Parts: sequence; C-alpha cells; structure tokens
Amino acid sequence: MATPPPCTGLGPQCRELAVTLHIADLEEDNPTFHDAAATWLLGHTERIHMGRPYVLGTDMLVDAVIRIPCKYFSQQEPGVNGGRTAGATGRSAQCTAHGFTAAPPRLPAPHPNGTQERQLRNGKYVVVFKGRQRALPLPLKRAAQRALPVMQGDNPCIGAACRTADNRRGAACCRDLTLDVVVHESETALELLLRARKPPYLCKVKRTGPDLVECEVISACGYLAEDGISCALHDRTLPNGRPAKPPICSEWPDLEPDDTGHPGCVLLKD
Repeated sequence: MATPPPCTGLGPQCRELAVTLHIADLEEDNPTFHDAAATWLLGHTERIHMGRPYVLGTDMLVDAVIRIPCKYFSQQEPGVNGGRTAGATGRSAQCTAHGFTAAPPRLPAPHPNGTQERQLRNGKYVVVFKGRQRALPLPLKRAAQRALPVMQGDNPCIGAACRTADNRRGAACCRDLTLDVVVHESETALELLLRARKPPYLCKVKRTGPDLVECEVISACGYLAEDGISCALHDRTLPNGRPAKPPICSEWPDLEPDDTGHPGCVLLKD
C-alpha cells in the first residue's frame, strides 16, 4: 500500500499542490528551443496555474500550482449519505488516510473558465519569446505569391476516437503532458504529496534524478481552438518569422517500448 503524506490536518495541500517545474537546461539546445519548450509547457493551463518562467543557474524553471486534489481527500455536501456538517456552508471534508474531518479548505478564486487565458480577445497570444512571456500579435503565415494551388488536407485528428486516461475523447495529445517536477531527494513530504494526487489526473510518478520527479498530468492546452481539436497557433508566426507553434506539437514523439500511445489515435500504426 502506498505511504500517505505526513499531513497534520486538512489544508490547501488536500486540493492543490505548489511545485516548481523544470522547463529546460540552458546548456542544452538553443534559445529558440527554450522558448518553444516554455510556450508548450506553460500552455497546459486546465489544471495547472502557471507563474512566469525564470532562470536559476543553468535551468529555466517556473513555479506552478497543480490543481488536482489528493486521492485521500473526500468532500460531502450536507445531507449526502448522512454526511456531518462543518462550518457555515454545511459542507464537510475528510482525509481517508489520517481521519481528519473539518470544513473544506478554501482555495483562491479560479481564473475565468477555469484556465489562464493564452488566447486574448485583442487578437494577441501569450507565448514565450526571447526568454520572456509576452502577449504578442501572431499573424497567419502568408502563402508565396506565385505558389501553385494545393489541396489543403483535413486535420486527421478531427473526429478521431483518441482519449486520455479519464476517457475524454478528442485531442488527447493536447490534453495531457509529462512534467519534470523539482523535488530534492530530501523533500520526502513534498514527494509523497505529489504521489498522492488523484489518478488518472496525475499518475505514473517516478523519480528520474536526485532533484527531479517525473509524472503525467491531464491538463488541456490553452491554445486549443473553439472546436477543441485544432491548434490556434497553427500557421501563425513569431516576430522573427519562426512558427509560433512549438515543434513538439508537430513532430510525433519517440514512444518508449512500454508506451502504446493514446487509444484510438489515428496516427498510430499497427
């Protein structure tokens, strides 16, 4: 049985977890890659509240809050299954690992629509450019004036049966991601709190080094278009003329031997 975190009572850690995420090693690759990696990571805002990226030593990092509750946390509304009331709201919460019972811990007010906006109403997009997070106008790429007319193929992912581990269909590769969380080996309480998040929204937690723990999180990308499948950054360009869409979103990743990809993916071959 998994070891529960050493909590002494109900608190914010029951419903969210403040962490530091590793974006890139500045001694590897180049500034263009670092910007793209940061834009990609900071785009996944459905269940992660992102700060602003910063540099510490040779690492690009970002402080974030993972808004996924602990798997030992349960909450009852008044009158449900004979639940006890607690606090002015009449709601009660409980830790099933330690037996704590109290009013549910309060959280800061969520951002409108539950996410941080990455697509602004004035036609700008929030991306990382030249090491800083900025709101920039990103024009659509112009076709060459003498280019031959070509058939524009449909997005193969529209209508695909792919799904994430919570069985939500569509744009699965835009709805989950792998995080590198900065957790030193001595920070046992933080690591246990991370391992205790509710699956499948946070799962597959494993230590990959003395300062890093890897995990998978379901947190949809804030650049998804209105159809929930297409990418709003597709065919848009940065001020330097480079594609605004991070390369990781256009290149099929190398799957590990034990990784079968998302069920229902139209790009996977038998």
